[in-house]
Amino acid sequence: MARLRRKACIALFLFTLFVFGTMMGLRTLKPSDGFSDLAPGVELLPMIGGKMDRRSVSRDASASPGQARPAGSNTKATISNSGPEGTIFYDVHIFYYTWYGNPHLDGKYIHWDHILVPHWDPKIASSYPRGRHMPPEDIGSSFYPELNPYSSRDPDVLESHMEQIGASAAGVLVLSWYPPGLADDNGEPAEDLVPAVLDAAYRHNLKVAFHIQPYRGRNDQSVHDNIKYIIDRYGDHGAFYKFTSSTGKSLPLFYIYDSYLTPPESWSEFLTPTGSHSVRGSAYDSIFIALIVEERHKHDILAGGFDGMYTFFASNGFSFGSSHQNWKAIKAFCDGNNLLFIPSVGPGYIDTSIRPWNNHNTRNRVNGRYYETALQAALNARPEMVTITSFNEWHEGTQIERAVPKKTVTRVYLDYQPHGPDHYLELTRRWAEQFNKEKEQWLM
Repeated sequence: MARLRRKACIALFLFTLFVFGTMMGLRTLKPSDGFSDLAPGVELLPMIGGKMDRRSVSRDASASPGQARPAGSNTKATISNSGPEGTIFYDVHIFYYTWYGNPHLDGKYIHWDHILVPHWDPKIASSYPRGRHMPPEDIGSSFYPELNPYSSRDPDVLESHMEQIGASAAGVLVLSWYPPGLADDNGEPAEDLVPAVLDAAYRHNLKVAFHIQPYRGRNDQSVHDNIKYIIDRYGDHGAFYKFTSSTGKSLPLFYIYDSYLTPPESWSEFLTPTGSHSVRGSAYDSIFIALIVEERHKHDILAGGFDGMYTFFASNGFSFGSSHQNWKAIKAFCDGNNLLFIPSVGPGYIDTSIRPWNNHNTRNRVNGRYYETALQAALNARPEMVTITSFNEWHEGTQIERAVPKKTVTRVYLDYQPHGPDHYLELTRRWAEQFNKEKEQWLM
């Protein structure tokens, strides 16, 4: 019996020695000894039910910026140079602004010196300061950018912005757009910057959609002209975003800000097949997304011939559309009428640097918890896409661009501490990955 136990112990010892030796041998192997490294740009195409998921095909890395490609509609791309994880998602869109200027490149500050907007009621307005900000120490924002009060024309700034957007995993920047020669009340025309934005986005595998802003004289016919201008001029660019619908059709996608300013019967002349100047079925047919502010707008949006609705505002409760509690009901309405619902989420809201009387709409960031609550509310609604308000709308404090602590003689700016400047980029990436992970489960 003792001899049998001794043999068993020897066998166990020899087996343990073999396992230990094997493990040590494996630890010395480099990855290339057993498996070939994936070449840069090689994509893994997710399979669902044995079929390739069309939502996840990456763009052709060999195409040039000026070539048209059908891949603009992808919602996910595995790439080599956008963000630490190398993945961006084309179903996460982020609002982007090119209205900033400084003396170095523009001869003066633009937008950083924003006026203090008076309240519309003279009695209330009289209780608040007037004037304008005096950069660089005093800017029209409650936060201070890491890049300082920059110019949107600075190529280095544009490059940094694309890198940051890529790091956030958002795949589509939604460019605030005015027709040539036009601008907002506090800015200057910037349509000539569009080619530089498209080229920079292309270098980072990002896409660009257009956010048509309200301007004097905007109506259904002028927007029709705007769409033709944009598609004719930029439609063949490699970074021009196209959305692939459930029918497999790939079309440009446009957001129309303050769409409710034009009555639905006018929009229908442009957006329904029987309209007097309809784009439907033409070379300029697109996906048109309207802004829902009040509840009644959902019926106007449907009647006007739009393809979907977005909520834009980052202040939860500010409007019917921006109230998280209403998103599931809006989504149900959209589902029932074959419309896209695209909720907009933001990290917080504070515009008192330019509207000192608007403190009641401020939403504290709570170190990122407000943002995560909004992101979760969006995920719970199970939308096709989500928009982020915003990358760099500094006046309203909705930016996720890098900000730094700043203190002057007269001001103490808000910041992202105790977290670093990348905090909101990192939160966006983490959520975008979760959104797409859960979305794959919804669609199975």
